Formats: sequence, C-alpha cells, structure tokens
Amino acid sequence: MDLAAYVDGGVQDILATAGTFYLSHPRGLKFLANETVYIARARRRRRKAQEAGLHVPVFLIASIASECNLDCVGCYARANGSIGPKAKARELTDEDWGRIFDEAQELGVSFVLLAGGEPTMRPAVLKDAAAHESIVFPVFTNGLLLDEDYLEFFDMHRNLVPVFSLEGDGMRTDARRGPGVAHAVHPKMVACRQRRILWGASITVTTENLGQVTSDTYVGELHDLGCGLVVYVEYVPVDPSTRHLALGKEEQQLLLDRVATMHADEAYRGTMLVAFPGGEERMGGCLAAGRGFFHIAQDGAAEPCPFSPYSVANVRDVGLEGALRSSFFERVRAIEGAHAFEHTGGCTLFLHADEVERALETKETPKGCTGGTVP
Repeated sequence: MDLAAYVDGGVQDILATAGTFYLSHPRGLKFLANETVYIARARRRRRKAQEAGLHVPVFLIASIASECNLDCVGCYARANGSIGPKAKARELTDEDWGRIFDEAQELGVSFVLLAGGEPTMRPAVLKDAAAHESIVFPVFTNGLLLDEDYLEFFDMHRNLVPVFSLEGDGMRTDARRGPGVAHAVHPKMVACRQRRILWGASITVTTENLGQVTSDTYVGELHDLGCGLVVYVEYVPVDPSTRHLALGKEEQQLLLDRVATMHADEAYRGTMLVAFPGGEERMGGCLAAGRGFFHIAQDGAAEPCPFSPYSVANVRDVGLEGALRSSFFERVRAIEGAHAFEHTGGCTLFLHADEVERALETKETPKGCTGGTVP
C-alpha cells in the first residue's frame, strides 16, 4: 500500500465532502477554495521534507485541555491521569500551542485534531488555531459549551470543524456521559445545520452499540441533521473488566463492511465515514508514531498515540521535527510493522504496551533535528 497516495486520496475525499456540504454557501465556498490551495502547498512541503529524509504526517492529534466539564464512564484521559489538577499544573501554555501550530504549518501538516479533556475550555488556543487558516482543526467536543458566541466563532472560522462525541441514541449517550447530555447537545447540532457549519460525530463503538450506530436509521438521522463526518472509534478496554465491550475480529469486519456500504450509498452523499483503528488495514497497518500521525499530550509529551501514552521527548523542547526524528518513534514503528492488523480488543500499540515500554529503555536525544523547534 502506497500510504502517501492513500492519504492524498483521503484528503481529496474530505475536500469533496466539504464541497458537497458548502454548495452555494459563500463563506464555505471561500474556505474551500483557500483550503484547496493550502493543501496542495502542504503536500509539496511534505514531499520536500521526505526527499530530505524527514517523513511529515498529514495529521497530528493534540490534546490541548487537561480539564473537562464531564466525567464520562470509562474516560481514557482520566484513567491515564491526563485530566485533573496535577495535569493542569503542567499543561502547555497558549503561547506554546501557538508555536506548535506555527511549526505544523511550516512542515506541511494539513490536519490537527484538537482533543482534551474538553478543548472548548481553551478558547485562546482555539483562537490561535483559527488564525492558522492553512490547517483544518477538527475539534472533538462534548458540545455542551457551544453557546451562541462559540457558534458564531465556528461560523466565522470554517477551518475549525466541531466534532461531537456521541455513543449512539440519547439513552446510550446519557449512560456514558451523564443524564440529559444528549438532550442538551441536540440543539447545538441543529444550530450548526442552520448556520451551514460543517460538523462531525465521533462515536465510540462497542459490542453493545455496534448494530445501532451503524444502522441506516441512526446514520440517516445524523445525515439529516447536517453531519458531514462520522468517525467510528473502536472502544479500548482501559478497565480489564470491560474487555467484553471491545470489538472482536467479526465485529471489526462488520464495522468495516457497514462503513464501505454506506460510503457507496447515494443516500449518505456528503457524509464521510471513517473507522479507527480498523480502517488502518487499508493503509498498511498502524499509523501511530509519525507514520500517519502522532499525539501531543497536554504537557507537550510526544506520544505515538493517545492510547499509547509513552514519551521520551517533549515538543516544548525539541519541536515537531525533533519528535518525528526520535529513535523511540522509529522503534515503535518497528513494533507496528511486526504486529500489523493485530488490534482485536484495542489498537495495536495498546495490545503490545509491554513492547512499547521496552522501547523506552534507550532514551536517545532525537537525531538530525535541523531547525523548526519550539523554544
């Protein structure tokens, strides 16, 4: 699999989805025209870096907030200590994130996925992100803080795309996120549709909700609400007692089959559907540790993936380029290759955490960093 070609195709799918969504919408069309130019420029920068021996991924995942207004059942961020007072004390500043976005833009990163905690609790970081118009920032949010001011903000800055975290219908969403959450979030989706704001849904998929969240009825409801992106994220069993909720091989294949079927269905034209990490089989295996993306934790730690929270370098010290050149990331990519497609009950690196921990034993200084670091 030619990963670069596959990713370029995926980027074109994203642009096509936005094009369908923004048909006859002046502000959306202006964003789309500008973004088409930016993405082509970013692709050239990545290819130039590749020729110089540096692979720059199209995506980054940035957890910008160490606080959250919810306490969801099975929250991975709370389980690993990246949310709470201690995490808040060491989180990156607004200025740190601004410099990181600067370097991402310079290197040719096209998409930075903003997560948390709850990213809307860092409004200054979101404003800085909005100013980096050449990057698209999907903002993964529970949606509760999207008041009229925030809706206006997203309306004015189309390179920020709200992505609502859902679990399925109202009953399932409330069971995990708290009573009344689904009822409170629904009007925010309606408001996005009314403003013609492209928005998405991030759905944690378990053995219990797989049938519902991939049904024509449920996806059709999202489509009718104006949802332009559905990201299915396979449940990772942080608590061993919940392992029965993680998808097995048969369920993973069912998810992929349903995504492929819906993707080809004209009824869902204008809605892009993605499965993670199961969809990585089409991309030659795990994409973490810089192969397709890497994760920047709240404190700046450069981690292979949110579900593999190990680090030997901090982007505050070495920048994005230094993290990408890390020999630790090289060793993690070797683990990915050795266990390609083995992610039953969680992603590849989550299942082989013992090997990732052993890869930490040699903590070399990142090699060959020639500039572009974050002070």
